[in-house]
Amino acid sequence: MVHTPEKARISLLTQMVLLISIVVLISMGIGTALFSFILDDILDRYIGQQAMTVAKLSAMDERIIAAFENDHPSKVIQPIAETIRKETGASYVVIGNKDGIRYSHYDLKQIGLPMGTSNDPVFLENRSVIYRGTGISGPAIKAKTPIVNKKGETIGVSSVGYVMSDVEKKVAEYKERVVALSLVLLVIGIIGAIIIARRVKRLIFGLEPEEISFLFTEKAAILESIRDATVAVDMQGRVVSMNKRARSLLQEDLTVGKSIASPQLRDIIHSVNRNTQEMNYKILLGHEIFITDYSPILSNNEIRGVVFTFRPESEIEQLTEEITKISSFSNNMRAQNHEYLNRLNTIYGLLKLKEYDKAIELISDEVKERQDILAFIMSSVKEPFIAACLLGKINRSKELKVLLEIDQDSYLGNVPDSLDTKVLVTILGNLIDNAMEAALEYKGSDAMVHVSFTDLGGDIIFDIEDNGHGVSKELEPHIFESGVTSKSGENRGLGLAIVKNAIELLEGQISLGKSELGGARFTVVVPKKWDNATREEAIHDV
Repeated sequence: MVHTPEKARISLLTQMVLLISIVVLISMGIGTALFSFILDDILDRYIGQQAMTVAKLSAMDERIIAAFENDHPSKVIQPIAETIRKETGASYVVIGNKDGIRYSHYDLKQIGLPMGTSNDPVFLENRSVIYRGTGISGPAIKAKTPIVNKKGETIGVSSVGYVMSDVEKKVAEYKERVVALSLVLLVIGIIGAIIIARRVKRLIFGLEPEEISFLFTEKAAILESIRDATVAVDMQGRVVSMNKRARSLLQEDLTVGKSIASPQLRDIIHSVNRNTQEMNYKILLGHEIFITDYSPILSNNEIRGVVFTFRPESEIEQLTEEITKISSFSNNMRAQNHEYLNRLNTIYGLLKLKEYDKAIELISDEVKERQDILAFIMSSVKEPFIAACLLGKINRSKELKVLLEIDQDSYLGNVPDSLDTKVLVTILGNLIDNAMEAALEYKGSDAMVHVSFTDLGGDIIFDIEDNGHGVSKELEPHIFESGVTSKSGENRGLGLAIVKNAIELLEGQISLGKSELGGARFTVVVPKKWDNATREEAIHDV
């Protein structure tokens, strides 16, 4: 198998530095280009105005004006013009007469020769002009203004120019400064980018984007895999995240992005501290009681929120009941073992006393009783889990000295696959246990429980009766609520609530009545919900 090399990844720090550097570089490039364009325009205007200022300064110089009356004007004007040129930095300062003949020029050979460009605007229109033109010195920014004597007569022209090569040198100097400044700013920008990138890296614990993405996906997967409803909220009580179980269980009470309305949860959020970690706290949300655990969400030793886990109390009760059933099965086995030991000791004593006939009679009675019970259960109950439950309760009743009778006309055939047999066992086991406890508490050694069942028609029906004190009229409307009981003692009132929840799971019904034995009578009706395969199997068995 050929393994393609993994593509090299650029680190987040490098990406951020490159991105910020490119942004700064582009900004600097655009800024420099704009500045250069503006600088060119400004310099054109500035140099043109400066040329005009120098031209007017020369035209107003009284020495130059007076020199026009001299027989050799250039001898007076040339040194004055050169002084002005050098002091102002102009490329040339040319003074000419009305005929355009030069009286001054930086190149002495040009003195006495005609000027290279037209002077018509000055002499014909008597106005000053600024323009770009090409003369003997090359392309230049020029300014021309008339020279007027004391009589107001135009006697000549003052022409000042800045050669473009000189202007471009000056522009280049400014641009070099701008570029240098831009480079300094670029370096500062890169340093700033590195500082910002490192700061961001610290804030995200030095992780790369791919690692953050993986951790986020991993966190979401872990959160969704938690069986308990898990909800995280911030300190303002706003739900930040919740898993699938929480969304299905608490969708009417809690929603991501919205604030929680429960006063109990709000009190918890406001009272939580760094060391808070509450377990098995009961809270009412909507119409259901939940068992919740909660602990603070810490960041840099600072509380940023609270994470809650919720479990319906009914689920906890059901789990407790399952554990109770296992414990009950263990107790039943122990009771049966104890009873067998008692019988064996009795048989051993009879054999020691050589009462062989009585020993045989005791063995026969015991075997017959067991065989009768087993034969009846096996012939009347086709569902193994329910048969095992009934046998276990019979053994338990013997240990408690309670007479547990099963109606001989009872029959329970095949239970449809659509019904959860374990839920049926929960219902039947709880009702028989409650009945035995009630009868034992009220009648003592005369305690009696009667069980009957049938599956005729479209329903499975159980009747459980006892000779206890029954249920008072006041308790009847509330007898199936959690914590409500007609018996004394602690940790009571859960069995019937569990039974009620289990029956509702099977879409069945339970009713309470008066037993002929004197106590309570509970009747359970559960619809079979036959499917075709189960129906054919049941018909075949009949």
